[in-house]
Amino acid sequence: MHIPDGYLSPSTCAALYAFATAGWYSSLRRIKRVWATRTVPLISVFAAFSFVIMMFNIPLPGGTSGHAVGVAVAAIALGPWGSILAISVALAIQALFFGDGGITTLGANCFNMAIIGSFAAWGIYQLLAANSRLGSRRRAAAAAVAGYVSINAAALATALEFGIQPTLFRDATGAPLYAPYPLHIAIPAMMIGHLTIAGLAEAAISAGMVSYLQRTDLDLLRGGNSSIPEAPPTVNPAGRWEGRLWLATVLLMLLTPLGILAAGTAWGEWSVKDLPKAQGSMPVSGISPQHASVPSGLQKLSTVWTAPFPGYAPGFVKHPAVGYLLSAMFAVGLLLLASRLTRMVRKRWRERELRS
Repeated sequence: MHIPDGYLSPSTCAALYAFATAGWYSSLRRIKRVWATRTVPLISVFAAFSFVIMMFNIPLPGGTSGHAVGVAVAAIALGPWGSILAISVALAIQALFFGDGGITTLGANCFNMAIIGSFAAWGIYQLLAANSRLGSRRRAAAAAVAGYVSINAAALATALEFGIQPTLFRDATGAPLYAPYPLHIAIPAMMIGHLTIAGLAEAAISAGMVSYLQRTDLDLLRGGNSSIPEAPPTVNPAGRWEGRLWLATVLLMLLTPLGILAAGTAWGEWSVKDLPKAQGSMPVSGISPQHASVPSGLQKLSTVWTAPFPGYAPGFVKHPAVGYLLSAMFAVGLLLLASRLTRMVRKRWRERELRS
């Protein structure tokens, strides 16, 4: 679902950046109101968790691969606004440092996965878990459904964005300028893998994380809603709740080399160099070999940004698994540092408030 540069027209990118910016602005305004709570440093934790989860590629039908996002867990714990920021931060790091998703299409990727995914997950979870106790098994089941629906909603939005490109944007000869896949190709190609496999992975991760939080930090499942029926809130020593989440994230990070075992690139994420071969050889592309070519607009926009560590493969590391792990360590370390700095700023802010 990480749309690369060049697959969407500039006007499509601009429109989706506008939608994403509205979501970011609204999220920041709401998060500002709870600056003194633990929501802010938790955004870094869930951004790191989402980043790591997205590094585990899963083989999908047609020779492609996919991944879970972790958006449902973030939406359950942080609410939709905090989740939007957490997932957006993870996507921005992927695009800027590793070329996973484009810079021109970052707004689209955040709109699809962070905004649509967060609201879909939060809405489904609230509906199915309503009036249940925090420790109820019903909440884990609700999280599974929320995860499944959210990732498929994001995938459908991505497919629609791909599918409208060849209809709206063509050159003088009638050839597509950007993504060459019409709706009747893009929707099945994107949705079959997510409805059958990637969605189930997201469901399993969502249910598993909610079960983990039920054992370690029930309060986090309130998602800022103090009206949930439960015994008096549990009390964790300062920092312990955050430490447990970081520990789970770091343990997953150490397993990220397993994420490159899946063969095949995710559908619609082919580089300019690989696109003709992918279009001509893969049944899910829907394009015959004799018509396989790189659209001119796509080729032009594909060079907008060159990531320093493309493909999670630092140039100074020869072994792919080691490079993949180092990339994960870099991102998690960056977010851990952001979390620590945020806690320091919050502490000083509270001290000033007390003095005044």
